[in-house]
Amino acid sequence: MSNDKKEILIVEDEVRISRFLQLELEHENYACTVCGDGRDALGLALDRDFDLIILDVMLPSLNGIEVLRRLRQTKQTPVIILTARDQVVDKVTGLDIGANDYMTKPFAIEELLARIRLHTKLKTTVGASELRCGKLAVNSEARVATYDGHAVDLTKKEFDLLEYLMQNRNIVVGREKLLDAVWGFDFYGSTNVVDVYVRYLRSKIDDVYGVNIIETVRGSGYVIR
Repeated sequence: MSNDKKEILIVEDEVRISRFLQLELEHENYACTVCGDGRDALGLALDRDFDLIILDVMLPSLNGIEVLRRLRQTKQTPVIILTARDQVVDKVTGLDIGANDYMTKPFAIEELLARIRLHTKLKTTVGASELRCGKLAVNSEARVATYDGHAVDLTKKEFDLLEYLMQNRNIVVGREKLLDAVWGFDFYGSTNVVDVYVRYLRSKIDDVYGVNIIETVRGSGYVIR
């Protein structure tokens, strides 16, 4: 693999779409390999160390869901699934068996490029400045959070709050301390802002994945265990 360019495998049997993706990605300085057959794509993905795979669901010989299922038995290459807008079951199944993200057709190339940048950044910075608690991971250097490998879209303040709680894992942190650490000593607002942002985090992590990451310790503050 090239040391200069990130390598992306495009698995798409519609020639018009695969050519469009190839041209756009090469314009962004990615090196692309294109494959239109599921079984051939699985062989490529297993034999080579791609930085990311863009995987269509409807493919000849082996569908994208099965390609992903077999790939995940041995490799954790980041995968973005492409699926038709009404195929909700493909999204759910794909995420359940290890897809990192999904895009619905038709898609905006700018959004796909942003997601590619996110997942290739996650791959190259993993472990550099990473805090972990079960399936929750916070990478301070890349400023990204993931749960079970799936990106969690956070605002700057949400990320800062989550990062501080992760840095103090198993320690109950009071609202005043959180306010000083995340919002700064010169913040003159109410400590209720901490409660509001904890609710934001819970709506994006706990509610989505059915977990209880951030615990409330009545009268004391919050903790991640």
